[in-house]
Amino acid sequence: MPTQEAVMTTQDIANRLSELFRESKWSEAQEELFSEDALSIEPAHAQGFQSVKGLDKIREKTEQFNAMVEKIHGGFVTGPTVAGNHIAFGIGLDATFKGMGRQKMDEIAVYEVKDGKVVKEQFFY
Repeated sequence: MPTQEAVMTTQDIANRLSELFRESKWSEAQEELFSEDALSIEPAHAQGFQSVKGLDKIREKTEQFNAMVEKIHGGFVTGPTVAGNHIAFGIGLDATFKGMGRQKMDEIAVYEVKDGKVVKEQFFY
């Protein structure tokens, strides 16, 4: 009889996201922990980025963001804070963006977990 792989708990996912985020391994976090039909929600006032559905679209959005970055000067990740099936992080970035100069960005990122995978990420900034 085949052994069934254990489903990660929300705390397990929070710990792994934290580890990957602190190493700036955003794409690896998506590949490893996100559902294929995950939703990524940006605030209504977001400039240049829109909400998308599906891991392929989330990958594209990440690639677009990375292409905009000229140099990263620093950043931070706080958390994780876990409540039920949600995980929250504070995330900051100090970067120089192509054609836009150096900017500091701070946001709260909230992740929803279902069946051992991230099914939604939502950003507040």
